[in-house]
Amino acid sequence: MGADWGAIGEIALTPQRRVRRVGFGGVRLTGPGTYGAPPDLDAARRVVRLAAAAGIQLFDTADCYGPHVSETLIAEALHPYPEDVVVSTKGGRLALGDERWRADGRPEHLRSACEGSLRRLRLDAIDLYQLNAVDPAVPIEESLGALVDLRDAGSIRAIGVCNVTAGDLDRACAVAPIASVQNRYDIRTRDADPVLELCARRGIAFLPWFPVPNGMTAAPGSALERVSTVHGATPAQVAIAWLVRRAPVTVPLPGTSDPDWLAEDLGALELRLDDDEVAALTAMAG
Repeated sequence: MGADWGAIGEIALTPQRRVRRVGFGGVRLTGPGTYGAPPDLDAARRVVRLAAAAGIQLFDTADCYGPHVSETLIAEALHPYPEDVVVSTKGGRLALGDERWRADGRPEHLRSACEGSLRRLRLDAIDLYQLNAVDPAVPIEESLGALVDLRDAGSIRAIGVCNVTAGDLDRACAVAPIASVQNRYDIRTRDADPVLELCARRGIAFLPWFPVPNGMTAAPGSALERVSTVHGATPAQVAIAWLVRRAPVTVPLPGTSDPDWLAEDLGALELRLDDDEVAALTAMAG
């Protein structure tokens, strides 16, 4: 058994690049608190290669993961990249440790961040480059203006935004075509529903970050527990399968540095939830 990519489908990130609708999130290719290197560098590289071998095409990372660790590991594992692999990365956030971040949307910082990502990823151009956060001290128009300049210079091919409100997305779309939005979103964390609905209307790829934690549990009697039992699956697998069905623009990004957890994540791609199950899981908001 394996993922039925035909059933899962694809989405266009750029007019030239389509990817399958489940990617790999690189944030967990790091140490505790997403800071420093993971405990087993060889296992982390192996996980990335296994994900590509399983058919995953989109590998998402950021300069602040580690910092720099995740980008470096992905390049070490996959370069020279297969033709169907797309690496997306992000700039505009500084790592403070313990999963804490500080936004830096200054144009000069974004230009420097992009140059560093190009070096670490060993790329001449980044297919998808995303503003990692809206800096309250810098108008989003100024931050995105720097990304437009990078696109026009050939350093990046498409622009995305992360951790935005629907209002932020409207402002972003007035500056440049937006290929993707990456917000936290999962079966229990649903604050971004209005943003997802806007992406669905506009055909913008929606990339839920950290969609589910491996080893998550389901409350007794909950829809998540019932559906997991029916399918003989873990709650984390059902949560990933639900994200695939949530909207035609969703591209979940499960990620890990542990090969065993990767196998569980890939097992989610074999699940086929029916409409009633999807509706019951969707009603679990909060």
